Amino acid sequence: MERYIQDYLNYLSVERGLAVNTLDSYRRDIEQYFSYLKEKRPHLNFNETTQVTVVGYLLFIQSRGKSIATLSRNLAALKSFYHYLFRENHLASDPTINLDAPKHEKRLPRVLTEAEVEKLLQQPNLKSPTGIRDRAMLELLYATGLRVSELISLKVDDLNLETGYLRCFGKGAKERIIPLGEVAIKYLKAYQEQARKFLLAKLHETTLFLNHHGRGLTRQGFWKIVKKYADNLQFQFEITPHTLRHSFATHLLENGADLRSVQEMLGHADVATTQIYTHLTKNKLKEVYEETHPRAQKT
Repeated sequence: MERYIQDYLNYLSVERGLAVNTLDSYRRDIEQYFSYLKEKRPHLNFNETTQVTVVGYLLFIQSRGKSIATLSRNLAALKSFYHYLFRENHLASDPTINLDAPKHEKRLPRVLTEAEVEKLLQQPNLKSPTGIRDRAMLELLYATGLRVSELISLKVDDLNLETGYLRCFGKGAKERIIPLGEVAIKYLKAYQEQARKFLLAKLHETTLFLNHHGRGLTRQGFWKIVKKYADNLQFQFEITPHTLRHSFATHLLENGADLRSVQEMLGHADVATTQIYTHLTKNKLKEVYEETHPRAQKT
């Protein structure tokens, strides 16, 4: 089975171009499923698994308090894996073929106001190289809506500060070009000219953002940076790097950007994914209307 799993992950990597983090997630979900089978159904031959087997596993993880989103993700991983095995003639039938993901409501992402974003961006101490780096990263994240994985993967050559654009590679190694604003350019120049050389350990290091060891930042390292600054401000909800991505998209739409342009900048394959932000802006419009229209309130 381990060979089947590895062959499947190789297929996802080579044929579909999925990112390393996505591959890790698929491997984890599939291996947990087979651990369950080994413990709960030790005498069951893999070729004998049925729809009941898979549903039994989903009910098992649900009984352990897992969310609908986690169940849906696990089922998606198993459906994809079983479909691959069936197509490659490793199985006589696909036990997941008629299984649908459980329905769940989409939760609207939490976003910061423009004033709250400003407070967060001003937190780093610009008297230290790491502070200048942190300000540049936060400004860049809010200016472009990059994912964390995209941010920490940036190379020095991916920036063109003269023309005001950056190049990044998103999900499926898809390249996109994103414009930069003057403020982001200002702090990126400051980082490159004043701070990066103090963090650099190897002369030919190409990664843009470096930790204090001179190596590229990890996802966890960047999350800790954001958490540190957010904790200083004691926001009413947890702030993550994705909060700045959500805020970027929402503020663009609130200020008149069209949905297709925001979709392109976020790197969404389907505009339907971007449309969740229109719900947020509609709520904002309703608030503005009720606060400003003379006949919005009952008299």
